[in-house]
Amino acid sequence: MTVMVGGESMYPAKNIVENAVNSKDHTTLVAAVKAAGLVETLQGKGPFTVFAPVNDAFENLPAGTVDMLLKPENKATLTKVLTYHVVPGKMDFKTIAAAIKKGGGKAEMTTASGGKLYAMMNGEHNITIKDEAGNVANISTYDVYQSNGVIHVVDKVLMPKM
Repeated sequence: MTVMVGGESMYPAKNIVENAVNSKDHTTLVAAVKAAGLVETLQGKGPFTVFAPVNDAFENLPAGTVDMLLKPENKATLTKVLTYHVVPGKMDFKTIAAAIKKGGGKAEMTTASGGKLYAMMNGEHNITIKDEAGNVANISTYDVYQSNGVIHVVDKVLMPKM
């Protein structure tokens, strides 16, 4: 089943990158993934769970943050921020919700960058994701299945401890 993201169909037979490049809501994320040299990684076998921030999430960062991160000399920092949005494994809504229940209201997830993200229920059908800086992102679109994982669209850029 296809899910609409950024005005385009996301096809389960395509990988994360093949789908993300078509979303009008994720142009900043795609540019950042390319700048960090992560295209090949995210086209890999996976599976990966990606918390994909929309363009507005990047625009809401402090002025100059995105431009600073996209500079070649800041590639390591950009890579850390982006891989902080990736959790190894295929964690869909049901899997995350079950982990939250098992964790007594909170699930800790270890990201591809080695950092921690925390998932909590916010009502019956909404999961929020908290980063190491204490920022809380809402998931606006769940369970966008890919050939190599699943994407959840989020409204904030999640920041690791630097």
